[in-house]
Amino acid sequence: MRLPPLPADEWNDRTREAFKALLPRSARNPEGAGTAMSTLARHPDLAEAYVTFGVHLNFRSTLPARLKELVILRVAVRRKSAYIWTHHLAGAAAVGLSGADIDSLRAGSLPDVHDQTIIEAVDELDELSAVSDRTWSALCGYLTEQQCMDLVFTAGGYMLLAMAYNTFGVQPE
Repeated sequence: MRLPPLPADEWNDRTREAFKALLPRSARNPEGAGTAMSTLARHPDLAEAYVTFGVHLNFRSTLPARLKELVILRVAVRRKSAYIWTHHLAGAAAVGLSGADIDSLRAGSLPDVHDQTIIEAVDELDELSAVSDRTWSALCGYLTEQQCMDLVFTAGGYMLLAMAYNTFGVQPE
């Protein structure tokens, strides 16, 4: 790991405060926060800013939970993020994604037309930093304007996390 989790003896009140929006008080420590958050703890101001954004992506997004997990897992596949992949598999199962869905997602071809459009949107965002008119039009056929916006920000937010976790060498617990 290039940036290992911040050791317990280096956590202070500012470090713990950075995670208040995401973690309960009992988890604002190296053991409770996990490897990703404990690595981000090395920069409390950055961690606090990103956690605030992450709370929206994970808990306040207008994107339906199943579609959100499709976005996140597709980002994990494309960005080769073992950490994100590992941490979102259980959530994907909890919102109804089957093993076959997961296999199809990895391959980039889902049988449901709406699911496939989500995959295409993530792939286009990753390749082009934009969604094509065709894909945007398809998304707008079944998602609200705010859901479309949340999709773009979810993909981008998780691409950023994947980039950071991969660069820092963050490993799944």
